Amino acid sequence: MKTGLVLEGGAMRGMFTAGVLDTFLDSGIKFDCVVGVSAGALFGVNLLSEQKGRALRYNMKYNSDRNYMGIIPLIKEGNFFSTEYAYDRVPRKLDPFDDEKFMKSGVPFYAVITDVESGNPEYVKIHSIFEQMDTLRASGSMPFVSKPVEINGKRYLDGGISDSIPFEWLSSQGCEKIVVILTRAVDYRKKPMNKAIAKLYGLKYPKIAERMINRHNQYNNSVETLLQWEKEGKAFVIRPSHTPEISRIEKDPQKLQAVYNMGVNDANSVIESLKLYLEH
Repeated sequence: MKTGLVLEGGAMRGMFTAGVLDTFLDSGIKFDCVVGVSAGALFGVNLLSEQKGRALRYNMKYNSDRNYMGIIPLIKEGNFFSTEYAYDRVPRKLDPFDDEKFMKSGVPFYAVITDVESGNPEYVKIHSIFEQMDTLRASGSMPFVSKPVEINGKRYLDGGISDSIPFEWLSSQGCEKIVVILTRAVDYRKKPMNKAIAKLYGLKYPKIAERMINRHNQYNNSVETLLQWEKEGKAFVIRPSHTPEISRIEKDPQKLQAVYNMGVNDANSVIESLKLYLEH
């Protein structure tokens, strides 16, 4: 029976996901297919390269560097996260990503990106992190603080704009057992975005603005559907046991560590139930 893993985004709330994934590594839990959105994709690749602790380590070390994340790269490059620093120097030199092991894992890994012109999601299979770094960068390129990433003549932004929790897509790929890692607590529901701000953004990117205006409905409907799938045993969901006290652009190492620890603890609390779900 084919198993699949879905990784929600959420910027630095992704430290929760990092903790869960490291627990999977410790427990030897594997999947036949993985799809990640935004931070879920950026942190999730470390599961297949088997680099326990890497996502926590480099965020704790570099997030406070003003040249890595913040106003300086936003002014210089048009991106809140420096393309050269975050997507080149860190994974290639400062905290090397094991692309060879990732490729040898044999597990299909998909990153969700949003086409700027159509506003629709695309699910891109990642064969090599270094060869397809722009796709991962696009998946995590948040509106307002990132420039669209050009790939093969088309422009893309954050995958969470169009499909925040792609469990239904993964099911359509033939996965019969689906595990979903969320970064919001069970009672969270997204509120509508300020339409005036969205419409202003829409002067340049109208389809993206449409998506953002309707995103709360799409997200909340996905959450309700996922709850139903969970009740029916069609999905196994791991979510924060309480609301993570962390900002999307968190720099405080203690807060990053605390949310990571929550991921470890919450995963350990359900690990035996997860094994039974995957085995039967």
